[in-house]
Amino acid sequence: MGKLQSKLSSHTTTYRAEGSVGQAGSIGASQQHSPAHTDAVSSVAALKPDLCVSGGRDKSVAVCSWRSGAALRRFVGHEREVTKVTSALDSSRVFSASRDKTVMMWELHGASGPSQHFPGHELVVTGLAVSPDASRLCTGSRDNTVCKWDTETGECLGRATISRNLVTHLCWVPGEPYVIQTSEDKTTRIWDSRELQVAHTFPAKQHIQTCCDVSQDGRYCLSSSQGGEATLWDLRQTRGRVCEYRGHFQTTTSCVFIPRGPALAPSVATSSSDSTVKVWHRDTAGRGGLLLGEQNLC
Repeated sequence: MGKLQSKLSSHTTTYRAEGSVGQAGSIGASQQHSPAHTDAVSSVAALKPDLCVSGGRDKSVAVCSWRSGAALRRFVGHEREVTKVTSALDSSRVFSASRDKTVMMWELHGASGPSQHFPGHELVVTGLAVSPDASRLCTGSRDNTVCKWDTETGECLGRATISRNLVTHLCWVPGEPYVIQTSEDKTTRIWDSRELQVAHTFPAKQHIQTCCDVSQDGRYCLSSSQGGEATLWDLRQTRGRVCEYRGHFQTTTSCVFIPRGPALAPSVATSSSDSTVKVWHRDTAGRGGLLLGEQNLC
């Protein structure tokens, strides 16, 4: 239970993009840019349509343009590795969690130092979710706690502890006061952020749950597992399991809903320590194909 971070770290590899994908429907040649970090990148999140934010073992947070590859801002303030980064989409506020047990808020157009500091966890912070208006922040840690914060004042508005609830990931449900959380206790929970109480706990899985994501319409959530599978859950009245995506041979480290395009069926993507990323039909779990045409990413 307590060794998830070391297990995931043992599979960390330096990836390099070389050449083009060479498959029908590919986006063409990949582009190589100067590294945004001097050590392994541990987390990345969308900031604006053309910007992303990342955090790494070098203790820094970087804001980069994926169009030009330029690192536009670099924030330094954490004393240990940055574990998670997030932001409210189209917001100028960036949040970072760290092994130094703290969370910091940075302003994209502000000073180089943190604009707000959120101390209070007793162990590494492993979950980070911000409300759509960026006024509230939820954090989770391996200390079995989930906390809610006022981003303007830095005040802790609530703290909830559940035995053996070693948090692995948090994400906010769009347009709702709910936060999804995965845990090393093999469960996925729905928190009501208003009172910071558990509104629902999905049936425990066989393995540690590593990550979660919520669909843009707020109807479904997705969780990934050390068992190699991912699970689609219904967030509406039934709040039951819809389907599972099986095919990875090692830990499924991350999962995400793919924004739906005019010619694209509802799809999800999963990444794994087996060096693959798989794309699935959301509703049938039929594999839509392997991203990058079954090429290994290492």
